Amino acid sequence: MEKHIETLRFVFGDQLNAQHSWFETVDSSVMYIVAEMHQEVTYTTHHIQKVAAFFLAMRRFAQERQNEGHNVLLLTLDDTANFTDFSGLVTHLVDEYQPFKVEFQRPDEYRLFMKVLDLTLADIEIELVDSEHFFLDYQQIEKYFPHGKHVKMEFFYRHMRRQTGFLMQQDQPQGGRWNYDANNRNKLTKSAIAKIPMALLFSHDITDIKQRLDTHGVQTIGEAEGDLIWPTSREEGMLLLAHFCEQCLPNFGRYQDAMTENSLDSWTLYHSRLSFSLNCKLIQPIEVIEAAIAAYQENPAIDLSQIEGFVRQILGWREYIRGMYWANMPEYKTLNALVAERNLPEFFWTGDTKMSCMKAAIGQSLKYAYAHHIQRLMVTGNFCLLAGIAPDEVDAWYLGIYIDAIEWVEMPNTRGMALFSDGGMVATKPYAASGAYINKMSDHCKGCHYDVKQKVGCDACPFNSLYWNFMVKHRQRIGVNPRVGMIYRYWDGLEDSQQSEILAQAQSVLSNIEAL
Repeated sequence: MEKHIETLRFVFGDQLNAQHSWFETVDSSVMYIVAEMHQEVTYTTHHIQKVAAFFLAMRRFAQERQNEGHNVLLLTLDDTANFTDFSGLVTHLVDEYQPFKVEFQRPDEYRLFMKVLDLTLADIEIELVDSEHFFLDYQQIEKYFPHGKHVKMEFFYRHMRRQTGFLMQQDQPQGGRWNYDANNRNKLTKSAIAKIPMALLFSHDITDIKQRLDTHGVQTIGEAEGDLIWPTSREEGMLLLAHFCEQCLPNFGRYQDAMTENSLDSWTLYHSRLSFSLNCKLIQPIEVIEAAIAAYQENPAIDLSQIEGFVRQILGWREYIRGMYWANMPEYKTLNALVAERNLPEFFWTGDTKMSCMKAAIGQSLKYAYAHHIQRLMVTGNFCLLAGIAPDEVDAWYLGIYIDAIEWVEMPNTRGMALFSDGGMVATKPYAASGAYINKMSDHCKGCHYDVKQKVGCDACPFNSLYWNFMVKHRQRIGVNPRVGMIYRYWDGLEDSQQSEILAQAQSVLSNIEAL
């Protein structure tokens, strides 16, 4: 006789943590539910590789837990087709199995969190437990992130270093400095390009997933020709981590802001590409940092600047972004401090543009569902900032196109860091830049249709006039920042006729934005 199911535990697609305390004990009276849900593939239009990676990772996770003896129910879109809403599925499973309790790991997205909170199940206990993933406990977020206030990431990062002891010597930072970012802004040299490691790629047949998406009319974006190259299990995530520590970490920090078109692996460079594995919790941030620090201690080729830059991304920035998200939702989702209202250009969906940097970043995103942080911030994000693209449209694009995009990490990076839509809660100033920055950090401009050195004229780089148009338009808001004062002194030194010509050029660019 089968044992009665006493507890249903729901595991969402970004909660694939095999090390969670839930799985320490095998209990046949506990059933784990891993479900492909229509609401999760339709709340925005996702990249086909993103959907496939999540679905395949969920299936492999379920199978692995079943092999360990756990009672796991894996539901595909075929099984959940009649449930357009999450609550309907939960109610159906409760009616079928009659458990005493339903448990969830606390969702990382506000949207899902509210759906869990809104559940009403008669005579059934609903319990939320911690996801056991982040360094900063959820209950501490309010302490470090006051609602609606700017929080300086550097100070939070130092707290996290002290709390964890990573790269610390007693109460002082290793090497005597907290931050080596100034050492990590190099353009790629020819020798560095030649040494870019071959990317570690995986090979997963996703034919059945694509067929299932077609059957259920799920709309996607991007390309998925051939096998899926992303890690979809803990084992593969750990292999990618080992590859990064051995092959990429020695030059990670040094070239983390650089871009190039002159390498077969220009889309990966020296970056880890661990964000998908981390964000769906196949691997844990503590083991990522520990592995990187162990590599640093064993490999003389990895200097302190490289390891500190990487640790700051995981321990500092990732935890900081989560804190800002939860401290300020749901209002954060509506912020539009610069009143940006222009529609997202069509070339964001096709990559069909004459701007080399944009063509490369968007084309790469469509092909791989991935772009590194400078491409997201200083190319596509910078363009949207300067052109005044509506934050809701930019949010939807970033959330859909990137394989690692989950709202808690995507939204503050997009709406806060890239678009300054939060008015300075994340960034102290807009990350606005002309074509000169892109030229400094990449080789995109050399073969571009547009001339990066020109501000006006039919061949002038669009970033240049858009930059000055943006700076003039928002001078009252950002001109008080001492870090941008000298920029306005340059503008004020131009002749009135020069200023008018540049601003007229910007209006022409904006009027013809679809033809860029």
